[in-house]
Amino acid sequence: MAQEAMPVRTARLGRALGPEPTAVGGVVLLLPGGEEVSGRRPSAVLAAASVRALGRRLTRAGRDEGLAAHVVHYRYRGWNGSEAHLARDAAWAADEAVRRYGDVPVCLAGLGMGGRAALRAGGHEAVNSVLALAPWLPEEDVAAPPEPVKQLAGRRVLIVHGTNDARSDPELSFRLAARAKKANREVCRFEVHSDGHGLSQYRDEVLALSEDFVMGVLFGRAFSRPVQDALAAPPPLGLRMPLAVGFGKSLRR
Repeated sequence: MAQEAMPVRTARLGRALGPEPTAVGGVVLLLPGGEEVSGRRPSAVLAAASVRALGRRLTRAGRDEGLAAHVVHYRYRGWNGSEAHLARDAAWAADEAVRRYGDVPVCLAGLGMGGRAALRAGGHEAVNSVLALAPWLPEEDVAAPPEPVKQLAGRRVLIVHGTNDARSDPELSFRLAARAKKANREVCRFEVHSDGHGLSQYRDEVLALSEDFVMGVLFGRAFSRPVQDALAAPPPLGLRMPLAVGFGKSLRR
């Protein structure tokens, strides 16, 4: 049976979170989760809600440097196989950030399927970093090409995954990180012990880690010691770093 044609839609950037800076020094594009297959339009309210706390945290931290953060509103809810709609929309969003703000560094920050989109679109020339929270990745299939990693060369990459994630297999993100690390030493991955897909059990620690990474990659702030160690450590150590309880409070630099 012929596949039903997708309706023609356009992606868009949500309004800047927090006060829009007068001079933008860096941009974070927030990529919500999605579904494996779906031609439906995402709910703008629900999508924004899933990444809004992260966006607000980052805009507060980067106010002095002129950080602009936008939620990316996809055309479709689904990845949709080879169409990779979410990744294409992430790349479009990076183009749009350049059009609006000029030559400033861009970080793609994605959750779940949005994490996959951030990793896939990380090769965009404006993107200098990728933050993937509990990224959904396809099961490995010998008959299909593996998820690409070459596009991440020259980017700083942080993956964060809960060890009890029942929706997005954390072992798959470890394997992808291990392949990426072979070509790019600036890759690290933190494991959140006993946390699930939403990373809600240690929400404060995850937000603090994300802030530490993003402020470092966009504005050159010094990374905290755990992030420094994770980036410097050889695999598998730097790819299975435990996120300590209290990160952001007791373990600051």
